[in-house]
Amino acid sequence: MRMRFQHSEAIWRDFPLLSAGAVVIQGKTSDRDVTRQSQRLLARADARLQGLSESELPEIQAWRRAFAQMGLKPTQYRCASEALLRRYRKDKALPHIHPLVDLCNAVSVAYAIPVAVFDLDRVDGNLEVRYANGAEVYLAFSGATEHPAPGEVVFADAASQAHARRWTNRQSALSAVGPDSVRALIVAEALHDAVADVAALLDELQSVLTVVRAEPERVARLSRDQPAITTS
Repeated sequence: MRMRFQHSEAIWRDFPLLSAGAVVIQGKTSDRDVTRQSQRLLARADARLQGLSESELPEIQAWRRAFAQMGLKPTQYRCASEALLRRYRKDKALPHIHPLVDLCNAVSVAYAIPVAVFDLDRVDGNLEVRYANGAEVYLAFSGATEHPAPGEVVFADAASQAHARRWTNRQSALSAVGPDSVRALIVAEALHDAVADVAALLDELQSVLTVVRAEPERVARLSRDQPAITTS
């Protein structure tokens, strides 16, 4: 099924330093071993965290400013890459969830940039990062149903299902990649004037995706002038 992913014009307007990239992939990836590639990427995080906390990294500071702009306390609500880096710094390991997710999490901590993965077969129609209107429904991993307040930044589909809350803070259980997932959308977003970093991250993703034998169907750097990626 044809699907378009994009950020709304209002998001580009309010966050003009946003740099984003997206990859659409095909292929079942649940039985792959990504240990070696993940460890190589985690070693980069180790190097960056020498003598620093994750909150001092410019990529994380930019997201903290964005969360403050959205009316959120940055130490209460963290972007996904900060949460992963925080956990990795404390535990020296990341949880094993699914090979594709594990690989994207390792890329995320290596670049300190949030990377989200969505099962496209669980997304209804187009997916857009936009301000909530109050009609969206979010399924938490606890099984609870939540309703984002109007004005919250969400990933919302055509059926008003919210696939992520507070932008890069928390994904939904509804479109989480699982053992039977065969089509996925990977989204990377940065706010630190990071066009070159997002381009490098996309190149890295395409390289490591060969490990899980996932075939990139589409790869795109997103901007205000070219805000969308469309599946075939």
